[in-house]
This record gives sequence, C-alpha cells and structure tokens, in this order.
Amino acid sequence: MRYMLFVATDPEAEPYDAEQDDIQDWVKEVYGSGKGVVGDRLREPQDARVVRVRGDDLLVTDGPFTESKEWIAGFDILECASLDEAVEIASRHPMARFGRIEVREFWTLGLDSGA
Repeated sequence: MRYMLFVATDPEAEPYDAEQDDIQDWVKEVYGSGKGVVGDRLREPQDARVVRVRGDDLLVTDGPFTESKEWIAGFDILECASLDEAVEIASRHPMARFGRIEVREFWTLGLDSGA
C-alpha cells in the first residue's frame, strides 16, 4: 500500500537542531530500504498559485489557500505493508520533531490499467 507523508511546518514544535535533524540520514535509511518511492521539498506558500474554475471563469490567485502559520514544506510517498509501518517510518522523520507529519493512505481511483 502507498502512503503520502505531508511534511508540514509547525510554529509550536521544538526548534530545528542541525545535528539532531539531519534529513539525509532519514532519506538514506528509508529510500535505501526501498520503502521510499519519491519525495521532495516544496517552495514556500508565497510562491504557490491556487487554481479554481467557477462556471466559465478561471481564477488564479497567489499564495496559500488558507491563512495559516503552518504550511506543507514537502512530501514523501512510501510503500508499506500497513498504516502502522508508515506511521513508524514517519515518526523517525526529523520534521516529526520540529514540524509535523500527516500520513494518508492512497485511495486509488480503481481505473482499469488496460484502458
């Protein structure tokens, strides 16, 4: 099963510590084990665009879709046997300490791959 880790900032979390929070160690472990599928950092919210279609109108606005001090800083997709395994892997991510991680299982569309 595939799981998406939404890696988010959290202004109430512990401060970042470069010695303790080396993301490269986590990446080597998770992606080296084959559990990591793909992941990356995301640009800051002010670089985002929000796209909406309302009737015949295309609405594009700058910045995040919500006023929040928290924002999605990156993502990882994992291939795991269970939600418990995905949560355990997420718990070792440095951002689990100085940010927050949301774990969600993919909800596949069920499209016929032969089409």
